[in-house]
Amino acid sequence: MGNSIPHDRSGQLKQIEGGLLPGEQIIAVYDAVGAGTGFIGLTDRRVIIQDKSFVGKRVAITSVPYSKISSVSVVSNKSIAGSFFSSGAIAIHVGTQIYEIEFRGEEKTHHVHDVIVHYISR
Repeated sequence: MGNSIPHDRSGQLKQIEGGLLPGEQIIAVYDAVGAGTGFIGLTDRRVIIQDKSFVGKRVAITSVPYSKISSVSVVSNKSIAGSFFSSGAIAIHVGTQIYEIEFRGEEKTHHVHDVIVHYISR
């Protein structure tokens, strides 16, 4: 595994690799910016989100099967005119829960969005 998988930090990639189910393949692992989220991992079965927003410096790793995701949104500042993916943030809708993840660079936003849309529209 390793270097052929798009990722920002090798420690985050190793964390996802350590929790894979038999036969599960990693698509990408991207670092998140801003408060709360640490990173997002995409596999061929689920989205894995590290959430650092719990009280007492606790961290949660949340696995969301694609079948539970109702939609994915590109989140942008209204003042930005131009590219649909110019913001670098997405929102993943799972029931009444929304996970918002902001990335460094619009190409990561575009990739995460497209992977999720691919798997939820199957």
